Amino acid sequence: MGPNERMSSLSQDHFGFEEFTVMDTVIQGHKQLYQIMKEKDALYAKEDFSEEDGIRAAELEGEFAEMDGWNAEPDASQLLQSLGIGEDMHYQMMSELAEKDKVKVLLAQALFGQPDILLLDEPTNGLDVKTISWLEDFLADYPNIVIVVSHDRHFLNQVCTQMCDVDFGKIKMFVGNYDFWLESSQLAAKLQANANAKKEEKIKELQEFIARFSANASKSKQATSRKKQLEKITLDDIKPSSRKYPFVKFEMERELGNDLVKVENVSKTIDGVKILDNISFILRPGEKTAIISQNDLAATTMMQILAGEIQPDEGTVTWGQTTSRSYMGRDLNAAFDDKHQSILDWLRQFASKEENDNTFLRGFLGKMLFSGDDIEKEVGVLSGGEKVRCLLSKMMLQKANVLVLDDPTNHLDLESITSLNDALVDFPGAIILTSHDHQVIQTVANHIVEVSAKGCVDRIETTYDEFLNHETVQAQVAELYK
Repeated sequence: MGPNERMSSLSQDHFGFEEFTVMDTVIQGHKQLYQIMKEKDALYAKEDFSEEDGIRAAELEGEFAEMDGWNAEPDASQLLQSLGIGEDMHYQMMSELAEKDKVKVLLAQALFGQPDILLLDEPTNGLDVKTISWLEDFLADYPNIVIVVSHDRHFLNQVCTQMCDVDFGKIKMFVGNYDFWLESSQLAAKLQANANAKKEEKIKELQEFIARFSANASKSKQATSRKKQLEKITLDDIKPSSRKYPFVKFEMERELGNDLVKVENVSKTIDGVKILDNISFILRPGEKTAIISQNDLAATTMMQILAGEIQPDEGTVTWGQTTSRSYMGRDLNAAFDDKHQSILDWLRQFASKEENDNTFLRGFLGKMLFSGDDIEKEVGVLSGGEKVRCLLSKMMLQKANVLVLDDPTNHLDLESITSLNDALVDFPGAIILTSHDHQVIQTVANHIVEVSAKGCVDRIETTYDEFLNHETVQAQVAELYK
């Protein structure tokens, strides 16, 4: 990095700027400029402003102008508004903001002042679809260096022009986006494996010749020649990948009949705030439905009502007689009543008589990346990703024909997300899900329902991208949030 270049990173501490205003928090993204502003303000606030202070103030004004300081607040304001933080919030204290808004302010802080190098660790976490779309466009056009870590495959495809692959204990660079890297790395591994297979064939052929003719005087020269050939053949060292993919496959014991679920005039108020109002839609067998909302609580509440976890204040939910449902809620801890239970014993309660066998369950958990002593861990100490893998294991054992999943990719690594995504695409039953993962919704869902406190927008036979890019549909969505 050059002497005059600046690097900025996305803060992961959502509560690290509680005593500052939103505006000051953003401008602190350019530390030197912020320090100059504060020193300048302190000098001008002095009652006994000396000649020396005047000289220092003039120096600061020069540096301030060089850094385009007069445009700092307008630029910060523009960033904040683009991220959905209205002008009325710009001079509020950070401590007054909801966490979802703090995330956006910290992102604005990282982007502020167009740093030469921008480090973003999981920048889409906690962001709504509209904000992610804006960020994708912003970074795609960004003139300087961006280094990003993300589990969001759609985001990586939209933003990245190079992929840095850390695997096999090595770092490799690939030119292209995520999909190109995936295809290239898989092809390279396949070619290497094929090359080794051909070498192994040749080795076997030479060994057989040597064993057969080394004692034969007339063939001894040929056998010696073959030995030299054999010594020159070296197999490529193919190290096992550090990436581990869980085995996720959902099956169903019973086929669905003609009816799936009918939602009629559902409304729900929580803590005096209307969350859902007059929600009506019909889901049919063969459909895989994404429930979306600009308010995460609205989507989760709709999922809880569908799962029978809570009751609506008004309206009804009617399930078809042939449906059997398996549910994963957003609150992972709610699924683990006894925190001291081992993973093995916790999963055992969902196994059938045929499956309730230690050998079967150990093997099953092994495929979900719980091996050895891991299965004896208490569920209360599991990480978020481990809990999700436990819940996916439960859902696989239940063999329901309707899967109800509230943000199932949250807490998962990229390999687990990929395995889950493929399993949801392949599942022959019905799916109702929420997700912040664009690619999961795009590849799985063929029915989109956006819910809100002012009704819903219901579109069948559509992909997520079609829903987002349909002008009439988006005009209807905009009406939900006025």
